Amino acid sequence: LHLAVSKCWHVYGLLQRSDKKYDEAIKCYRNALKLDKDNLQILRDLSLLQIQMRDLEGYRETRYQLLQLRPTQRASWIGYAIAYHLLKDYDMALKLLEEFRKTQQIPPNKIDYEYSELILYQNQVMREADLFQESLEHIETYEKQICDKLIVEEIKGEMLLKLGRLKEAGEVYKELIERNAENWYYYEGLEKSLQPSTLEERLQIYEEVSKRHPRAVSPRRLPLNFVSGEKFRELMDKFLRVNFSKGCPPLFTTLKSLYYNPEKVSTIQELVTGYEASLKTCDLFGPCENGEKEPPTTLLWVRYFLAQHFDKLGQCSLALDYINAAIASTPTLIELFYLKAKIYKHVGNLKEAAKWMDEAQSLDTADRFINSKCAKYMLRANMVKDAEEMCSKFTREGTSAMENLNEMQCMWFQTECAAAYQRLGKYGDALKKCHEVERHFFEITDDQFDFHTYCMRKMTLRAYVDLLRLEDVLRKHAFYFKAARSAIEIYLKLHDNPLTNESKEQEVNSENLSAKELKKMLSKQRRAQKKAKLEEERKHAERERQQKNQKKKRDEEEEETSGPREELVPEKLERVENPLEEAIKFLIPLKNLIGDNIDTHLLAFEIYFRKGKFLLMLQSVKRAFAINSNNPWLHECLIKFSKAVSDHSNLPEIVSKVLTQEMQKIFVNKNLESFNEEFLKHNATSIQHQLSGAKMMYFLDKSRQEKAIAVATRLDKNMRDKNVKTLTKVFEALLDGSFGSCHTQCEEYQAACHKLFPFTSAFMPATNEDDSSIASVNHTAINHDLLSNEI
Repeated sequence: LHLAVSKCWHVYGLLQRSDKKYDEAIKCYRNALKLDKDNLQILRDLSLLQIQMRDLEGYRETRYQLLQLRPTQRASWIGYAIAYHLLKDYDMALKLLEEFRKTQQIPPNKIDYEYSELILYQNQVMREADLFQESLEHIETYEKQICDKLIVEEIKGEMLLKLGRLKEAGEVYKELIERNAENWYYYEGLEKSLQPSTLEERLQIYEEVSKRHPRAVSPRRLPLNFVSGEKFRELMDKFLRVNFSKGCPPLFTTLKSLYYNPEKVSTIQELVTGYEASLKTCDLFGPCENGEKEPPTTLLWVRYFLAQHFDKLGQCSLALDYINAAIASTPTLIELFYLKAKIYKHVGNLKEAAKWMDEAQSLDTADRFINSKCAKYMLRANMVKDAEEMCSKFTREGTSAMENLNEMQCMWFQTECAAAYQRLGKYGDALKKCHEVERHFFEITDDQFDFHTYCMRKMTLRAYVDLLRLEDVLRKHAFYFKAARSAIEIYLKLHDNPLTNESKEQEVNSENLSAKELKKMLSKQRRAQKKAKLEEERKHAERERQQKNQKKKRDEEEEETSGPREELVPEKLERVENPLEEAIKFLIPLKNLIGDNIDTHLLAFEIYFRKGKFLLMLQSVKRAFAINSNNPWLHECLIKFSKAVSDHSNLPEIVSKVLTQEMQKIFVNKNLESFNEEFLKHNATSIQHQLSGAKMMYFLDKSRQEKAIAVATRLDKNMRDKNVKTLTKVFEALLDGSFGSCHTQCEEYQAACHKLFPFTSAFMPATNEDDSSIASVNHTAINHDLLSNEI
């Protein structure tokens, strides 16, 4: 009877596991073990769930029981050792691994892959335990039995450096450079081991390597990081000439990290503009030089470089001049059109950027990279349908591109698509994409389940531990942060302005219409909706015939592996009963894993501010304050928080006391107006800070509208962040009501910005009724990374 009940609990646990209810499954297995404590299968299943849920203490106990029951099995020893390793009990882990290694009957001269992996894993545990001497002796002892000879040398070099045996470490790194002269890590190790005392000695290291490897780029590029003055000019001149002559498209990317130094930027500009002037007249790098003339392609790559250079410096007109000259000479080179699109992206004209990227991809329709870039640029310009059609060239036939991209977990497309829908006000579609990304991360976490037994069976132990550590911080990935941020912002907007059956835009338009006009408008809308619906049904019917059997099979496989999933319907998603609770679901992983990003805590504040949770608001602003006390968004949150506290006189005494004490540390006896004035004074040259301060000036005193607008719209020469991104933020603030009604000031500011940035679509004056400034700025709304120099 006991065994029968135990089996029932076991089966029930398996059912819970198939539904992804791992906590419940663990309880079931534990109940089964109470009745049949030595059941191997139950113990194995329990151990898998415990490591999946990172119950490391429980995992260690279960692995110990398995080791006692099956001491001759390899997995029993390895699993128990890994448990101690993950718990950072390195001594015990090493003892277990050594005892197990002794049982392996591997001849000294035979190379066995699984034994090699065991040795390397053992050495990894030693290094994590800071047993440097033991690690070095261990790797030298078993060197001949390790398959991966490269990592043996890397470990030797690292350990010799840690032990201070610099001369021996230098020899190791010299050998590694002979194997791969492009690895920057090896040069760093070589420098640490040789410890050059002067700049000449440091340069000598790279010159010697460059003589032995004349085609290697790294020994010629790395010295540019630390030399300066005339020596920098000399080395940079040599470096540039070689790369321009042979035609090296990624040259600017190679040098971009030097652009933090104005002196070096000035030298580069002087050199390359000199080349361009000379090549135009005499086909030589210098006007007074003798030698073989450069081919026409050299001038092309010089112009290509100058376009990137001036784009990086924000001088977009010059950049466009150079790239247009390059295109005029060679109108078939994809890189030129790609760069022209990138320049337009940086200048804020996303429609034009998408147009030129489309031109680039039309030159090679079989290039998947340029196809993806074109789709991304289209999404940035809110051209979602065009982007989907672009991607359909590389997706599976017989299914929609959007559906296939979701199956392939193509998260760059989905995050960009969510942002596009968000800008267009299609919140349901945007939330669908955000939830799809969240599901991908859940599936990636869930997929590790199969590796718990596989990796121990195949002895890929180092990769297995790396996988576990990756999964622990998986949601730190930028794709999750982008999706979570979009979802939170949308849920906040839905909380502030809940959707009704009719869209907000229709309600606004209907207010000024007569009954007859309103009836006519609604009738027209119904006809348009009906027509669109019929067209969609027709297309759907055409696809359905081809997809039916395939989709059914796919759905069955998904349900079998991941359990039944609720369908994501945009209309339901944008009409949730409690948007703030949904926002918190996306926020929790950010708080747990991305606590060093100030935006995490400020998003948390915005949620708790709407929920009226004062202590959680305090927690959020304190954490944000500890990261960057001068953040403009944080400044807005602090003032809103302080005003909310003062407006709520019915708070519990203990809560009020805590809030008063903590806010005192930030405001230091200043009232809100004084605090805001000091913030403005302290950040007099930053447009972003002036905008936040001006917003709060109007927030605290509506009668100071003119003064607040004047502060926000300053365009003095002293302003250090006078770029498209910050000016667009100010323009959006004037439009969205942050300063009340200010139509005249808005038009004046738009005109002033247009003079500064004539190519930016947001600042272009209206040409007709459909192209108003408001529509333009909403269409090209710029999110946090839209105008960054990141490709």
